[in-house]
Order: sequence, then structure tokens, then C-alpha cells
Amino acid sequence: PQASTHVLVIPRDHYPNAAALAGAGDGLLDELITEAHQVAVAEGIADSGYRIVFNTGPEAGQTVGHVHAHVLGGRPMTWPPG
Repeated sequence: PQASTHVLVIPRDHYPNAAALAGAGDGLLDELITEAHQVAVAEGIADSGYRIVFNTGPEAGQTVGHVHAHVLGGRPMTWPPG
């Protein structure tokens, strides 16, 4: 069986959260999603499915003030999350 995957994708440029990154309109959000997909491919979870998570704000679980994406997969995901 495949192991569960949890990988962070962290941009070098600083944005405090996903909303700020999206609002910048500089193409970095597109690049971050593309890199998250490449992680999923490298981890062997792209075909079976994966989840990309951005925690924005303290009640969503954001504990680091720098945007980053969690790439999760390799196991069945439940809905709703959290």
C-alpha cells in the first residue's frame, strides 16, 4: 500500500496568506498550484487524487504568517474536511 503524503510547497516571495497571494495578481498563485501538482506527480498520487490546502487565518489553522500549500494524498479523503 502507498504511504500517506503530506508535502508543503512554499514560495520564496512573502505573502501573509492565500488571499494576499491571490490578490497580488503576479502569477505566483498559478506557479504554486503548478508546483503542487508536480509534487503530486513525483509522490505518485496525481492519478488517484490529491488535495491542495491553504490555511488562511487563525481559525482555519494558519500558524505560520507566510503562505504555503499543503499537498495531501495517498489515502481516501473525507468530506467535509476539518
